[in-house]
Amino acid sequence: MSERIALGFCNNVDYEIVWDAAVLEYLLSHYQIRADEPDIQIRIESERDLVVSILGFMQTGQGGERFVGGSHILERFASRFEKKVTLGGTSVRAAIAMRKLGHRSALHLITQNDQVRRLIPPDSPYVCSNERDSIFPHLILQFDADDRVKAGEIDIGASRPNRLIYHCNADRLAMRISPDFADLIADAQVLLVSGFNAMQNKALLLQRLSEVMQLLKRLPGDATVFLEDGGYHEPSFRGLIYGTLGSRIDVYSMNEDELQSHLGREIALDDATQVRQALHELHEVLPAATLVLHTRHWALAHGKGASRYAAALRAGVTMATARFRYGDDFTRADYADIANRAPNAVGAEFAGKFNATAGDSAVCVPVADVEQAKATTIGLGDAFVGGFLPALLA
Repeated sequence: MSERIALGFCNNVDYEIVWDAAVLEYLLSHYQIRADEPDIQIRIESERDLVVSILGFMQTGQGGERFVGGSHILERFASRFEKKVTLGGTSVRAAIAMRKLGHRSALHLITQNDQVRRLIPPDSPYVCSNERDSIFPHLILQFDADDRVKAGEIDIGASRPNRLIYHCNADRLAMRISPDFADLIADAQVLLVSGFNAMQNKALLLQRLSEVMQLLKRLPGDATVFLEDGGYHEPSFRGLIYGTLGSRIDVYSMNEDELQSHLGREIALDDATQVRQALHELHEVLPAATLVLHTRHWALAHGKGASRYAAALRAGVTMATARFRYGDDFTRADYADIANRAPNAVGAEFAGKFNATAGDSAVCVPVADVEQAKATTIGLGDAFVGGFLPALLA
């Protein structure tokens, strides 16, 4: 069985914990964490290190993904909170989102267990590169713009909502590729490539990318290959990804944190000139035909003929905003509600300035205006992908 949309290459089980400042404040006091310690780059070998990392991200307002020295650290931390068990990985979250609008997809999995079999769309054909059941849960934490933790020397308030991912996932480190996926992509018009950002062994990563290149030969010649960036545990590996796959990548997509990671500096996301310059710099090192950048206020495509992606951008931001506003259980009606809303003022102003001189080489669309006190920040990029890819079939 082959589908028109194929999604690879990884998946996992997520523990989405419910934010509780009182628990974090208890841990601040318990571990006597000082005001000068919050650090987004700390090596996480204990629960104390994990708390220091979370505080660092809150302080900067950034989202991110980090490797942890053992799953027992995550299990201990998660046991202190209410939590929801869901599926993670861009591919499976995108599959779940697009299925709400009636689109099926074929999946490549690296992990299978009872939770995976229960939660993936039941009519999605899939292969799994791991013959045995396994589970290496990811800890997912989201904070809102008004969330604050205060204890001892610490008084940190989040500047904007964001999400954090922590894991110790052996399946993600190995990223085994199943050659059987070739049979599921033989008729695919769209293929998602994602999930390699957690790998830590250079030789193994190059081997896996070589296996992916062999799979890409089975795609129809006119298929679109879409690569979604991620928070790389080893930033230099990004170069290996686009150095190996770049000639076959049609769309290279990222969020604002990933853009700034590529460039090594902050970008004023309300400055159309500065954003355009950043995209020109990226195009010098990324061979993909089109760059896609999705942010909380707008999304854009940049590259030769990029204007043809306008409808896909609108579908992507609509899907992501529906998830932001309504959470996991958003419906087709909720999606339609978001699609009919007026754009947010910041995004509309930026898009107007950006598009004024874009021509055919770039296009920007604003995100719908929604007010949500306790919004979902988990999986918004995955939902964007779930909206963008089916629109390429139209």
